[in-house]
Amino acid sequence: MKHALALLLLAATPASATSLADVAVSLKGTTSLAADFTQAGADGRVLAGKLWLARPGKVRFQYDTAKMLLVGNGRTLSFVDYEVRQVSQWPVRRTPLQILLAAEPDLAPIARIVADSPDGVEVAARDPKRPEFGTLSIRFVRSPGAPGGLALAGWTALDAQGGRSEVRLSNVRYGASMAGVSFGFTDPRRDGPR
Repeated sequence: MKHALALLLLAATPASATSLADVAVSLKGTTSLAADFTQAGADGRVLAGKLWLARPGKVRFQYDTAKMLLVGNGRTLSFVDYEVRQVSQWPVRRTPLQILLAAEPDLAPIARIVADSPDGVEVAARDPKRPEFGTLSIRFVRSPGAPGGLALAGWTALDAQGGRSEVRLSNVRYGASMAGVSFGFTDPRRDGPR
């Protein structure tokens, strides 16, 4: 009986379990990325757009129809709502996106692998020093052409108040050119680029 149980457990264990170090290698190897995205918010609204990411610290979410922008310039993450002419800003290192944008991803203190299958991996990250950030669950699919063999597929953010936002990526291109991509924004509170 013990032998049969041991064989059953062995069969259920993936032959090459993914570690947080493997995920960090994938993140660190992603120097630039361009993709299409869809974002489903807690309010049920679904938005689409283009994403550009240049590590470390730079990201741009350009929405197709919504008059808003999320952009990180390497130091500051800015959410710009052009409809109400409002800008909210935070240091990149103090946002959940820091996990994806850090120069040296260190997942061990804040993350754990919650799913590991032949198709992909899911990592849940929560910073105990910043519980207000909630939890970020990052999904990767296995792809030999992606850094470390793990292609970023999207993530789900669950904030401290229980609000849920899900981002799904498609048409992901690694090593994408960032020529012509701005990691700045036009401030709706005044004229001119910022």
